[in-house]
Amino acid sequence: MKVCEICGLPEELCVCEEIAREIQKVKVYTVRRRFGKLMTIVEGIDEHDIDVRELTKELKAKCACGGTAKKGQIELQGDHKRRVKEVLAKMGFSSDTIEIKERDDRHRKRR
Repeated sequence: MKVCEICGLPEELCVCEEIAREIQKVKVYTVRRRFGKLMTIVEGIDEHDIDVRELTKELKAKCACGGTAKKGQIELQGDHKRRVKEVLAKMGFSSDTIEIKERDDRHRKRR
């Protein structure tokens, strides 16, 4: 039987990841990328406590979009700020610590 090195409980009963999810300060915002496409950025998730690649797969499936995990942040194609907050709250992240930044339209491209 393997024992978790952090909490000392057996790995089947380990609660380290659940505790880490509750204390994360997550920021969700959108940026405009090439050709005027929007990308939703999720940052502030500690890679040492939570598997970011698995979290990215889950968010991509729930939001029905493409995306990637790089440089400690998750990038999703499209504007999914509200949906990401709902999904993260259902996954155990505290909804009080999930901050959604609204888009600033002052820097829009003129056509």
